[in-house]
Amino acid sequence: MGDIIQLLPDSIANQIAAGEVVQRPASVVKELLENSIDAGAKHIKLIIKDAGKSQIQVIDDGKGMSVTDARMSFERHATSKLRISEDLFKIRTMGFRGEALASIAAVAQVELKTRTEDEELGTVIQVESSEVKKQEPESTAKGTSICVKNLFYNVPARRNFLKSNPVELKHITEEFQRIALANPAVAFSFYQNDLETSKVSSGKLSQRIVQLFGKNYQNQLVSTLEETPYVRVTGYIGKPEFARKTRGEQFFFVNNRFIKNAYLNHAVTQAYEGLLGENFYPFYVLFISLDPKHVDINVHPTKTEVKFDDDRLLYGVIASAVRQSLASFNVTPSLDFETDVNFELISKTRGEHTTKQESQYGQWKTLGVEKRNLEHWEKLYTQANREEEKQIEEAKRELDEGNVLKFESKANENRQSSGLKENKQAIQIHGRYLIRQVTSGMVMIDQRAAHERILYERYIERYQSEEGFSQSCMFPQRIELNPADMALVLDIKPEIRQLGFEFEVLGKNSLAINGVPAEIKANEKELFEGLIEQFKSNKNALELNSQENLAQSLAKRMAIRIGQYLQPEEAEGLFDQLFACSQPNYTPDGSPTFVVLSLEKIAALFK
Repeated sequence: MGDIIQLLPDSIANQIAAGEVVQRPASVVKELLENSIDAGAKHIKLIIKDAGKSQIQVIDDGKGMSVTDARMSFERHATSKLRISEDLFKIRTMGFRGEALASIAAVAQVELKTRTEDEELGTVIQVESSEVKKQEPESTAKGTSICVKNLFYNVPARRNFLKSNPVELKHITEEFQRIALANPAVAFSFYQNDLETSKVSSGKLSQRIVQLFGKNYQNQLVSTLEETPYVRVTGYIGKPEFARKTRGEQFFFVNNRFIKNAYLNHAVTQAYEGLLGENFYPFYVLFISLDPKHVDINVHPTKTEVKFDDDRLLYGVIASAVRQSLASFNVTPSLDFETDVNFELISKTRGEHTTKQESQYGQWKTLGVEKRNLEHWEKLYTQANREEEKQIEEAKRELDEGNVLKFESKANENRQSSGLKENKQAIQIHGRYLIRQVTSGMVMIDQRAAHERILYERYIERYQSEEGFSQSCMFPQRIELNPADMALVLDIKPEIRQLGFEFEVLGKNSLAINGVPAEIKANEKELFEGLIEQFKSNKNALELNSQENLAQSLAKRMAIRIGQYLQPEEAEGLFDQLFACSQPNYTPDGSPTFVVLSLEKIAALFK
């Protein structure tokens, strides 16, 4: 048998190495931005075209590179960090040129321009598929500019695995936000297809948070500080009432490097115990500073997963820091997290809620009852009757024969004549459930779940009929969004408008809400923000297209809240419209809307 093992050419070896570091355009953005940070840049410009597939360019005003360093930065295993093996456990920088550049140049066309302060001329180098095509002196500004074009042009299979432009742009925006948060002293500007979408000036961390995520964060930030001989924890956490249903804005930085760590995340959520409702997540930006010898950052190629030599101690310090911050600022919850955050609190007094019920009754009138309503009810009754008829007859016989003990009360009058006939009147229990008697027993529905199903089918019908009815706002509402949410809104703009929302773009991250779906009476700003937040939550948990996701999100936000008492007409209308639905059994996310309690089941409760 002949020899079959052979050394790979450098070009192929570089492409294999690139697979570990360069997974998508966002990976390139991360590496290039970190290089600029380590170069001492005070201002960094990120330019993206076609979601990074066509072009990624990072321009900085750092210290630049010499001619030799510029050429060496594209060689495999070239680095400015390491001299001996022990240096692997003392890394404090992100990566000063080299390491990633060789991998990037293996799967893209790269042009580097750089000049140090003490040189009159800079250097330009062009590399394609790990091959240097050009290297010559050139007049250029101090600092470094790296332009990466046509990512994965020579690896078509890898390029085919890239997602749509909005998805790839979302990942790029997340990387930009992480690095901008970690370096508030550095100014950043972000351009997408020649349009500036984000610009942040140098300043404090609190200012950087507001610049990146919007003015809404001004009132929710709580500073955090905890220091021990082993570790120092600083940063900001969010007040409980600003918690959201998505984990998006949660950041840990270890020695200024972004990491993901479920164990430390649990430490933060434990500190909020009793302050957050189920499936709500707090905002936090926490910086952990400790000696590099206590942390191993080389666990994962992207260095987002790390190991600590004492996880438990770190867990305790973080939990303590968050608890002290919440206590020292007298932070207490002010929202009922069992309900959606879009609605104002409804008074619990009978006199106050009556007026609100009367004003809301219009929505029940407009729903209408279709012929299929009766068909669904008849199917429900027939199925239950088959199983219960025998037991009902036996119960009647026992009453006739006097085998049942009766008390002298008007409750027993005409018992046999009214018996088990269907009662159309619905009874509400604890502002949450509705009960109606049927021939075989009784039906109990969850009023919120039922309303969610009704609204969902109404919104889906709008998509199918391509008609979205809108009512104009008396005063247009201005909304400030973070770049990621703004990109999401623009991506699903047609679907949002088809529901009945009307809005226009005012600036790079702001909108004006001019109209909302016709039957909705709610704060336009809170409704729209809640819709986007619910959409993101569904997107993380469910595989839905944009139309189904939006219909489900709006239905969940607009469904009547738990604890809301209904007028008899509203309760009966809810029953009728639920069983007029094409699928009355479940909410859009699969929760049951009603249960049938047969006489047999009820009797079993008393045995």
